[in-house]
Amino acid sequence: MKVFAETERFILRELLPSDVDGMFELDADPEVHKYLGNKTVSIKDESAVIISTIRQQYLDYGIGRWAVVDKKTKEFVGWCGIKFITEETNNHKDFYDIGYRLQKRFWGKGIATETASACLKYAFEELDFKEVYALAAVDNAGSNKILKKIGMRFIENFDYHGEDENWYRIERKDFLKKE
Repeated sequence: MKVFAETERFILRELLPSDVDGMFELDADPEVHKYLGNKTVSIKDESAVIISTIRQQYLDYGIGRWAVVDKKTKEFVGWCGIKFITEETNNHKDFYDIGYRLQKRFWGKGIATETASACLKYAFEELDFKEVYALAAVDNAGSNKILKKIGMRFIENFDYHGEDENWYRIERKDFLKKE
């Protein structure tokens, strides 16, 4: 098991097949998917496929979403990380996107901000990325607040598969200035 980053409270490590129960709890919750097209899973096998897909991204691109694990309890909280996006999104293709998803019972505790900041630090300091993008549903006040808090700069509003989204970017030079 590879650990990519640590924060004061969390370990960010590769997603493992053994995370299937935590992933299922996360992705079966309609509230978690409220701003994600409401595409929940209904059986654990679907979560296993998601984990397998993410693990393939590690091999293909050397990066992907990471499990967020509580240091004290060893509990799976959700995921956070950088994903290489190959499909065209807002007139961009082949770019790095930061994202996070937490089980609802962990919302409102600063976890997404803490772990997303660690992911950006890894992307810019370890991998020497030049920029990272993000998108969040316009109506998702929590996610938009997190993206701004970690230093992402709002660029524009755009349509993504029929949903109104905000587009963000942070450049390496700007991230390193705030460090």
